[in-house]
Amino acid sequence: MAEFFNLKRGLNIDISFRCPLECYACDRQRGYRNKGFSVPGQDMTIEQFEKIIHCFHKISFAGNLSDPTGNKKLIDFLKICYEHKKSTHIMTAATHRPFDWYIKAFEANPKARWTFGIDGLPEESCLYRINQDGEKLFNIMKTCRKMGLQTKWQYIIFKYNEDHIEQAKQLAKDIDVVFELVYSGRFSSVTDPYRPTKNEITTRLY
Repeated sequence: MAEFFNLKRGLNIDISFRCPLECYACDRQRGYRNKGFSVPGQDMTIEQFEKIIHCFHKISFAGNLSDPTGNKKLIDFLKICYEHKKSTHIMTAATHRPFDWYIKAFEANPKARWTFGIDGLPEESCLYRINQDGEKLFNIMKTCRKMGLQTKWQYIIFKYNEDHIEQAKQLAKDIDVVFELVYSGRFSSVTDPYRPTKNEITTRLY
């Protein structure tokens, strides 16, 4: 029983309902917007966040229906995590915030880990991540690493980018970030326009 209470508990939080992206297979599109429904939820407040911060050792901001940068209080949440020495992970693909906003976010919690969703070479990621500025996000990712934070590039394999993996791996190596190659299981059928020719469901780190 004592071992159970010593386990380090983690929590993944969807801190918003907002995301400027319109990714084809996202639940925002398939489950709600394509059916004429609004995406449910609300922005988490600082007061709500402070109620849960003491209950978990690890906090992950990786939305299922939102991008964590959609919540204007994310930087405050990062500061709180840093002050309470919580293991912190942010997963993002949106690019609507100005560049200096990310600098402030990195400074707010220098021990946080960041994962950036860029699916393909920076200039082509927008083919799936509709409304994303992939080149901007690549530069943000590069800056994140330069500032000393743990940084990962998550690259989901699609038909349009499956021949560019080696180029992307080299780019990741050049800027010293971890490269995560992901084969998705979300393809709806063999006629899915994004489905890669290699149907392997796995994750690889480089």
